[in-house]
Amino acid sequence: MLAVLRVGLLTLAVVMAAGCSGNRPPPPELPPLERNTTLGPGDLLQIDVVGEKDLPREYQVFSDGSIEFPYLDKVAVAGQEPQQVVETIKARLKEQKILVDPKVTMIVKLYASKSVSVIGQVQKPGQIAWSEGVTLLKAISQVGGVTQLANSNSVVLIRRTKDGRSLRVLVSLDGIIENQQADIPLQAGDTIKVEQRAF
Repeated sequence: MLAVLRVGLLTLAVVMAAGCSGNRPPPPELPPLERNTTLGPGDLLQIDVVGEKDLPREYQVFSDGSIEFPYLDKVAVAGQEPQQVVETIKARLKEQKILVDPKVTMIVKLYASKSVSVIGQVQKPGQIAWSEGVTLLKAISQVGGVTQLANSNSVVLIRRTKDGRSLRVLVSLDGIIENQQADIPLQAGDTIKVEQRAF
């Protein structure tokens, strides 16, 4: 019963945190987020060509880093930014005289190639797909919340920097839930470890 209550409180906190003003203390000091939105195998893309309603809209990146796009066969996308892929598709549709002035848009629905690890005293330890805007609170909520054995005041965020260093920051989950501390945006590759309570 206690575990269910804590999961419910965590879910409520995610909703409340999204709508709260920025009057809370800042999160623990971390380097600026390294924004990495390049595509990789497993990513799910939504690609729309204006005026072409009969074309498929969703495309999953194959293990070889490509997608199959109507009229163009395979299009290599791995390692590229979404806008680069949009420009490639537009150029090839023009080159092959399929459309004179194609208008193409893309949304990345899922970055399956990028993940965040949530381990320790959580209901379902493991990896979740990273997405822009995911935070520490949202990530823990996605794995079912913390267990009865969790020390909510001892959550460790581990982040690897560009120069190869591994930073460890102690975070109070209770502080975030109670709006005493700002939630922490995550970057791909982060690890969250929820420590166990001492008895």
